[in-house]
Amino acid sequence: MDFVAGAIGGVCGVAVGYPLDTVKVRIQTEPKYTAIWCCVRDMYRRERVWGFYRGLSLPVCTVSLVSSVSFGTFHHCLSHICRFRYGSADAKPARTDITLSGFASGLVRVFLTSPTEVAKVRLQTQTQQRRSSASWPSAVTPQCPALPASPVPGPKYRGPLHCLTTVAREEGLRGLYKGSSALLFRDSHSFATYFLSYSILCEWLTPTGHSQPDVLGVLLAGGCAGVLAWAVATPMDVIKSRLQADGQGQRRYRGLLHCVVTSVREEGPRVLFKGLVLNCCRAFPVNMVVFVTYEAALRLSRGLLK
Repeated sequence: MDFVAGAIGGVCGVAVGYPLDTVKVRIQTEPKYTAIWCCVRDMYRRERVWGFYRGLSLPVCTVSLVSSVSFGTFHHCLSHICRFRYGSADAKPARTDITLSGFASGLVRVFLTSPTEVAKVRLQTQTQQRRSSASWPSAVTPQCPALPASPVPGPKYRGPLHCLTTVAREEGLRGLYKGSSALLFRDSHSFATYFLSYSILCEWLTPTGHSQPDVLGVLLAGGCAGVLAWAVATPMDVIKSRLQADGQGQRRYRGLLHCVVTSVREEGPRVLFKGLVLNCCRAFPVNMVVFVTYEAALRLSRGLLK
């Protein structure tokens, strides 16, 4: 049931947080955006509401699988560790056990999420990529009468599936896993932080004489766990977004380390924390919804099976 409950919670979380995720990707990949409101206002003026939901269909279709694997892997790893160390899967785990299980959960999900992350980032950034590539002024004064302006080309990617097939055709299988090294660093550490902080906060918020926190405690613990996880994940999330968006037009980055060095040299160390405030603002309500839905689904299933 951990797999099923995780899937339900993940879908609910995506529905809540996707517009802010689009804004976050734009801020991280486009240097001209220096503030959240500036990005939101520009996106709405140019693309209206639809612009905030670019690439949504693929995450909605895949997030149930990814979230299911994340929560299921965490609890299965934790059960095996407890059985190995304490002789029973129901034994109370140590914080080290929770951290290791969260780390394993983050590692496993990378293999599933990398292609969808590539498609999501390409779809979220393709409008700005085309706009920036078309905005260079000509250095030569035309000597002939100007020809009629050619029509503006349409978007390169028509949707998530078309994006995936185009990337696979043009860049091969490696293109679908572009930025996976940064994604590996991001998810392994952030999910270790995610599950550990949630477990600790639930302990603190559980009333005396009870084994579990109430709904308000779950909401608060889930929201805070999400904020802490994204605080850890943001530097590698910036690098991941830049590497994955780099397949459009002229490529700037040769790999993870080159992207880090180039970004810091050009924009300063603060570039690694672009979108941090937005990530944290998005993480709180999203993970409130994820965990309260997850816990409710688990409790409902246990009640039905009794």
